[in-house]
Amino acid sequence: MHSPSPSAGTAGVEAIRTLALVGPTGSGKTLLAEALLHAAGAIAAVGSLERGATVSDHDPLERKYQHSLNASLMHCSHGGCRIHLIDTPGLPDFLGQALPALEAVETVAVVIDAATGITPTAERMMAWAAERQLDRMIVVNKIDADPAALPALLEQIQATFGRECLPLNLPDAGASKVVDCFYDRDGHSDFGAVADAHRALVEQVVEVDADFVDRYLNEGDIDASELHAPLEQALREGHLIPVVFTSAKSGAGVAELLDVVVKLLPNPTESNPPDFLHGEGESAQPMHAAPDPAQHVLAHVFKVTVDPYAGRMGIFRVWQGRVSKDSQLYIGDARKPFKVGHLFMLQGKTYVEVDEALPGDIAAVAKVDDIVFDAVLHDAAEDAHIHLKPLAFPTPVHGLALRPKRHGDEQRLWEIVGKLVAEDPCLKLEHVPATNETIVYGLGELHLRVLLERLQEGHRFEVDTAPPRIAYRETITAPAEGHHRHKKQTGGAGQFGEVFLRIEPLPRGGGFEFADEVKGGVIPNQFIPAVEKGVREVLTSGAISGHPVVDVKVTVYDGKHHSVDSKEIAFVTAGRKAMLAAVREARPIVLEPIVEVDIEAPDGALGDITGDLSSRRGIVTGTANGAAGTMRVRGQAPLSELSGYQMRLNALTSGQGRYTIALSHYEAVPPQVQQQLASAWKVHDED
Repeated sequence: MHSPSPSAGTAGVEAIRTLALVGPTGSGKTLLAEALLHAAGAIAAVGSLERGATVSDHDPLERKYQHSLNASLMHCSHGGCRIHLIDTPGLPDFLGQALPALEAVETVAVVIDAATGITPTAERMMAWAAERQLDRMIVVNKIDADPAALPALLEQIQATFGRECLPLNLPDAGASKVVDCFYDRDGHSDFGAVADAHRALVEQVVEVDADFVDRYLNEGDIDASELHAPLEQALREGHLIPVVFTSAKSGAGVAELLDVVVKLLPNPTESNPPDFLHGEGESAQPMHAAPDPAQHVLAHVFKVTVDPYAGRMGIFRVWQGRVSKDSQLYIGDARKPFKVGHLFMLQGKTYVEVDEALPGDIAAVAKVDDIVFDAVLHDAAEDAHIHLKPLAFPTPVHGLALRPKRHGDEQRLWEIVGKLVAEDPCLKLEHVPATNETIVYGLGELHLRVLLERLQEGHRFEVDTAPPRIAYRETITAPAEGHHRHKKQTGGAGQFGEVFLRIEPLPRGGGFEFADEVKGGVIPNQFIPAVEKGVREVLTSGAISGHPVVDVKVTVYDGKHHSVDSKEIAFVTAGRKAMLAAVREARPIVLEPIVEVDIEAPDGALGDITGDLSSRRGIVTGTANGAAGTMRVRGQAPLSELSGYQMRLNALTSGQGRYTIALSHYEAVPPQVQQQLASAWKVHDED
């Protein structure tokens, strides 16, 4: 659906604002985005979450689950500015949708439910935003749920995130409205007089500028309208984290939040520049994009969708230059540009066609098959090797084996799941040659369940599934040598290749190294890649339990060849079997993923939870008080022991407990577990 260009389409770069709404599920981000759009006049009425009528949650599965599952893009105009909003999912399983939003905005607004308080998700999003050096603010939503508890919540915010968290406004009249603390020093609120809050804000802002400090000491106060530059500096440096109060349901504080976005939050020229790199690997040099429409284009693709009608759509943030219809853009190091036939800004599911996008704008192009997540779009050949410093996404460790119900659909399965994986950087698709299985990995059971429903409902493709696979790994603990002579005679030309190699363990996380120390041409140079290929086959399929081999260095140092019978396949086979022999002599072990577990539950369940965690080979690393009547338990446990854990937690807490996990590290499984895994795997050696 096409609509006219947004009313702020001619706004300059300084009249653009970008804001990502992040935070825990249930904090009201989607309804807050809806209320902001309505207050700005972008929509006629606030949509209903229950009826699935919001701009953000337009996916049928979002309506079904009553939760955001995708990052949704919106925009509105207010006070002469164009505001780009990104509503992100709060469920931990969908971090692959939430985290990329951090790469597209100047400001991250962490939305906290006034009734439930600070959650692990809120803490993590604050930390991720700080790591990216983004401006941060906290939105306390649902303030009308329990107005009397708001002063204590503000204290909890400051205790958790620092004294630099200061309110720009405060609730008033029983949280039915809010009053300003920054421009107004004489007002009154539910917290009392606003004078103290005003003084704290001004003092925090002037601290970043010595000239303003002198003025403040001499004059006793400074008009807030003069403090724009030091305010932006304080936001950039994390010296100030503004706190605002809203109720998306009643509308309290919503119009005021729009004013804060326009008057106080940074435009693209005022924020910390993103971490672009020029070049590859260790030789890459930092570079900064200039938010100047006159320079050549640099835009970053932070989201990809595959629409049945629009095809592959790339959603990008413009950091430099001007993208317009009919522009010619390159994707990364591609040699052939594509033409921007249509340029869109998104309003939920609606494609709003626009003529141009400036630095700060978030736009999209459709039907570009080569566009991929994390690509840099540019219009100058010398920018072919520019990329953005990558985000550290959580590692997907929940695996599910997929098999098409209809025989012969294996290739179609790979293609369809591949499209879904392209939309989410926290999904991973893998084919295991040893078992001929297609495995998809995600961040949790819900993550994979939604993927399966998309397969069935969106693509009409049915699959059978096997129980979740754990992403075990194999490694070695001692040096060893391996040798194999492959000799095969079938009447005509034969096959011959002989390989001697040694292996040694690398530090955890060291990956794989391959070295060629063959002397005298006993293995001709053209066959060394074949030896490496055979070695890599073992790395993929495993040697003792059918799981990938990691953290090993392989050195080929000797061998033999035959002038007639030596072929690539012979050295692939010899390399693979020599590698298998070496691994089995190198005291191999199986590694399992250990996850950080963060549990929220009622106080009375502490003993039961810690005891249950211990029974799962887990450890408790800390406890802390949560919101009223709750506590948090932090620990570590093997992922394999947490299958169905939510059901167990429900039983221990009468349905009031919840938990999140994130990969911590890998460590060796107990000997009996390794024996079980090895026994369950049958090695199919090829002759």
